[in-house]
Amino acid sequence: MSTSSEQKDTTATGAPSALQSEHGTTRIADAVVSKIAGLATREVDGIHAIGGGAARALGALRERIPGGTSNVAQGVHVEVGEKQAAVDLNVVVEYGVPIAEVARAVRRNVITTLERMTGLEIVEVNIAVDDVHLPSDSEPEERTDRRRIEGSSRVE
Repeated sequence: MSTSSEQKDTTATGAPSALQSEHGTTRIADAVVSKIAGLATREVDGIHAIGGGAARALGALRERIPGGTSNVAQGVHVEVGEKQAAVDLNVVVEYGVPIAEVARAVRRNVITTLERMTGLEIVEVNIAVDDVHLPSDSEPEERTDRRRIEGSSRVE
């Protein structure tokens, strides 16, 4: 027979929990899980960006402000329980990549990284592909930005 402390230290599957012990519990904030999931997603080849159009535009604006930082959790939504977590991702993939393979690689990397770093059991990683990045998509913006910069430095 197991004691009550041994029962407390196991998950529903009977496996020991890395986050609970006889010496206390560890709680991991949603923001921590979101950041790790966002970084793990960006590591996968074929991912151009994370987040929907409005979130990406706001993120780009925030990065241009002096002292502004990028939000690595942009496009990531998590639900974190005591022992388990679920992740929802909104991504933009590069044109030409096999989307199903990229999604599989993202899932694998997010689950492996989160479980290794947090000790949480990741029960699902849902991926919504919101857009496909075309190589020509970024060129007009860069040209427009250059024209604005060059135009603003003219003396009239």
